[in-house]
Amino acid sequence: MNAQVETHETVVRIPRAASHHTILVAPDGNFLGVDHGQLTTVATGDDRVMWLAEDAGSYRHATNGQRVQASAIPGTDGVHLHTKDGVLDASGSPATSAATFTPSHGPEQLPSESLAFFRANGWVCLTSILAPETVDALQRLAGTDGHERGSNQPHGHVPAALSADSAVARTAAEPVSLWLIRAYMRTMEIRLGHTPALIVLHPDDGKRNVQGWHSDFPYHWGIDVPGVVPTPTGATVLGVQRNVCVSEFTRERGATAFKLGSHAKDHGPPEEWGTAATQRTPGHRAEHGLPYNGPDADVIEAPAGSIILYDARTWHRAGVNRTPHSRAAMLQAMTPMYIMPKSDTSAAYKDFLTSPAHAELSARERAEMQSLMLHTFNGPSQQAITPDQELTELARSPSSSSGSY
Repeated sequence: MNAQVETHETVVRIPRAASHHTILVAPDGNFLGVDHGQLTTVATGDDRVMWLAEDAGSYRHATNGQRVQASAIPGTDGVHLHTKDGVLDASGSPATSAATFTPSHGPEQLPSESLAFFRANGWVCLTSILAPETVDALQRLAGTDGHERGSNQPHGHVPAALSADSAVARTAAEPVSLWLIRAYMRTMEIRLGHTPALIVLHPDDGKRNVQGWHSDFPYHWGIDVPGVVPTPTGATVLGVQRNVCVSEFTRERGATAFKLGSHAKDHGPPEEWGTAATQRTPGHRAEHGLPYNGPDADVIEAPAGSIILYDARTWHRAGVNRTPHSRAAMLQAMTPMYIMPKSDTSAAYKDFLTSPAHAELSARERAEMQSLMLHTFNGPSQQAITPDQELTELARSPSSSSGSY
């Protein structure tokens, strides 16, 4: 009898970033940039706001070489910036009184370089883009890594995470990934399809069912739910998934498995790979084993604090955590505003508005979260979309199911 040879997914390893650009954040949360040769502040995380820190206490613009000098403000993280024309105010203009700017952790690559990769491949990893203190706050909230809490559950959703810590909204409003998503979908008007969620994948027990292959919202190919997008969809991109590696992602620790490039096929995963619809059947794993995990699939291994963006058509599934330690991710389905959201965000957003987490954000971050989470009807009325309990119960009744053609 021949011994069975163990196979596993092809690993795509993203090394830890050797260096990062710096983003200079104004008091209102906007960013100092160079636009058409002039210093200004903008709310967009593109090449205009990428700076390189220099030893002489100055910052050099990453694309046009323009420099600003920085003077540290004792006892704070802030700096005053100045050029030969004088100190800079909150708008980036020379003034008699200097505004306080905060140097912030930026991306490894220029956003334009990441966008070129994203468009060519249907995915991109922003390596270690989150500041270490933000990563630590997310890990504490999730109860993983240096803050681990034991559990024997297959998946854990951290309840009301958005209102529990400002790190969640700060991550959701991360400017470079948002610029990339808008550019990739070719629309400025994007929304969160559901409230940002912290998901904890606990150690596998060898018995419980695991997630099967599927394409994400709004496509939902491979998932047995109403409203699946018909195939093919063509050039219009209806969704981008934004996965934050709260923990380090490795194959052994249950990093997401992908079929990279499958977005271009413009249809869902094959049944023989084990779709999400079949894998959720009780007892399926015991009878049929795990979904496909051979070398035709890919696992992106990336450091904690990285953000993986991918076209929502991409076939993927959750990994299997073969370590004794839980790992966490923050998941966000991003869609154009003309797509109906996956779930209600209005209640969570209203709670968030009155939370200390909201009060800790900058003006830019607050405006971004409102834009991302406040779904409205298309048209001039600008009315917020909120659920109605009576109609919700009607929609869930058996008599409301649609007929077939």
